[in-house]
Amino acid sequence: MLENISIQKILFLDVETVPVAADFSELPKEFQSLWAEKTRWQRSNQQSPGEFYGLKAGVMAEFAKVICISVGYLYEKEGQHFFRIKSFYGDDEKAILEDLKLLLDEKFATPKHYLCAHNGKEFDYPFLCRRMLVNGIQLPKILEISGKKPWEVRHLDTMEMWKFGDYKHYTSIKLLAALFGIPTPKDDIDGSQVSKVYWQDKDLERIKNYCQKDTLTVAQILLKYMCKPILTEEQIEVA
Repeated sequence: MLENISIQKILFLDVETVPVAADFSELPKEFQSLWAEKTRWQRSNQQSPGEFYGLKAGVMAEFAKVICISVGYLYEKEGQHFFRIKSFYGDDEKAILEDLKLLLDEKFATPKHYLCAHNGKEFDYPFLCRRMLVNGIQLPKILEISGKKPWEVRHLDTMEMWKFGDYKHYTSIKLLAALFGIPTPKDDIDGSQVSKVYWQDKDLERIKNYCQKDTLTVAQILLKYMCKPILTEEQIEVA
């Protein structure tokens, strides 16, 4: 499949999300009840809805919001590939999603364009669609999959590709980076810390830097899948 795709037509992305409220007690009573109902079978007997909220709310689109989307694309100059990264981030989820929609509709709307994320089909793409609808935003063409045949959906997923048909296989982006010798910063946060860094530390810049690192890593992994050399620091540009 990859041999028929122009790597310069791919938009790589990563999404960071947090619970809509810093603590379960801050949710409206109706949503506290709905959370308890939704997670009834996922919680252990010892876990209260409030305890489980702190662990899992950030990945459930009905109870979470987008705070950062980092995107990047490859372009060629003088026979060499370069990677340009840009981030949409902040407290205003609707503004972030509108900025992404504008980019997708203006620059990535043809049948030759693709999106690429790690675990994107399970998380990033559906999460973005759900939160766009919650915010009253019409889905961009490349995210709209309703009524499309499987080969018409232009969504790539580096985790799915690594499965090679093994439905039970999960491999983290961190493990693949180590496996392929892709350098990544050692001093940043991991996904489990994003909520704390946002709600307690109020450090959006740190989250943005983490998100950009993952976007770059997705691109590096796909280059490895295509048996191409990975990018050096000199080939990476931050908008």
